[in-house]
Formats: sequence, C-alpha cells, structure tokens
Amino acid sequence: MLIQAKKRGFCTGHRTNLLDSYLYKNAYLNIMSMKSKGINAERELLHKFWASGFVAMRAPASGAIRYPCPDLLVGNALRKLAIECKTTCSEKQYVSSEQINSLRQFAEIFGAEPWVAVRFSKNLDSVGWYFISLDDLKETKGNNYVISLSLAKARGMLFEELAEC
Repeated sequence: MLIQAKKRGFCTGHRTNLLDSYLYKNAYLNIMSMKSKGINAERELLHKFWASGFVAMRAPASGAIRYPCPDLLVGNALRKLAIECKTTCSEKQYVSSEQINSLRQFAEIFGAEPWVAVRFSKNLDSVGWYFISLDDLKETKGNNYVISLSLAKARGMLFEELAEC
C-alpha cells in the first residue's frame, strides 16, 4: 500500500507515510474551507451594502499585512464604516485583541465608525448579521473579546437598523 501511495505522489520523504499525508491534506483543506467560509461571508455582506445604497469594498489583505486594515470598508455621503466580519457555528465568537486594536486604529485614522459584524449559524439564529460596537464587546480573561449570541441580540444592531442610521 505504501508503494502505491508513493506512485500516486502521496509520500514526499522517507519518514512520510500515507497516514501523515492524508492528515496533512485534510488539515490543509479544512483551513482553506474555513478561510473561504469567511471570504464568502464578507462578500455576502458587501453585496448587502451595495444593494442598500452604500459603496463597499472588501480588503482581502486584512490580517495579512502589518498595517491596520478592516475586512470591509463601507460608506455613503453621510457615513463611513470600518467592519471586521465574523461568522460562526458556535454560540460564541472570539475576536483577538490584535484584530480589535487594528480595527480601532484604522477607524480612528480614517474617520470611520468601527463595527464587528457577526453572523451565527442558521440552526442557532436565523436573523442574519448583527453589528456590535467596540464599546459593547465583552473582554475575556486573556485580554481578547467574545461576542455571544445573547450579547449580539441584546446590544447588536441588525443590518437594516445600521443601514438606516
């Protein structure tokens, strides 16, 4: 079986076996799946803003460069929004303090309102996107932040509410 795996290109070194290769490929696909899930969520929100009369752009370099950069930059003649997008299958979404500080810094320099947009899975909540102000985020013991579904419902704004302001 190992010989067949080598012929198919699964093994690349003398210590690599079929199981290691299988686990590596599955881990890689899982990371790519999570990344594309986030990208698709950002694109969905981008289209919602355009349909509501806002100009919106996605910043694909978010988190990949040393400069502060939100996931979405949205605006119209009256408002500018800097948005960090999150989507989760859990009842809680954790956000690093680095992401929040970057969002806060960008928004301050650019003159935009900083928001965290969270969408919980449809089997937990069918409402859609919640927008949470940075002031409403709950800090964890590790100096990061957590947004629970209950916090989003209590303190968050829905897309329609944010788009109307």
